[in-house]
Amino acid sequence: MDAPTPTRPTAAELDLLRVLWRQGPSTARQTHAALSRERPGVSEANVLRQLQLMHAKGLLTRDAGARAHVYTAAEPAERLQGRLLGDLATRLFAGSGKALILAALRTQVSASEREEIVRFLNQGEGRA
Repeated sequence: MDAPTPTRPTAAELDLLRVLWRQGPSTARQTHAALSRERPGVSEANVLRQLQLMHAKGLLTRDAGARAHVYTAAEPAERLQGRLLGDLATRLFAGSGKALILAALRTQVSASEREEIVRFLNQGEGRA
């Protein structure tokens, strides 16, 4: 049997994942408190429902040992970002990481970020 295709999170799900990656395992109430600083109109009931759906989709794990469930991102940020970048490169750039990077450099990177990237790349030249 084939392994299930990993779920690609929606924009709203990514907002919640960023909260959980930043603050670690959290209850729905704690997650709502953090998210409401960024999006004041979000209700606690909506956050709870979204967390439950994300758990069902496999994006979160849940510790039901305490009275309030504690949610944790099922995948570290770096792994999910890498997976989504790979998916984007495959779908939009015919699998070319180079094309993806060049498009990002042309459209998404500031001058100061480019300088930082050049410094990073130059540091790597001396390594084997």
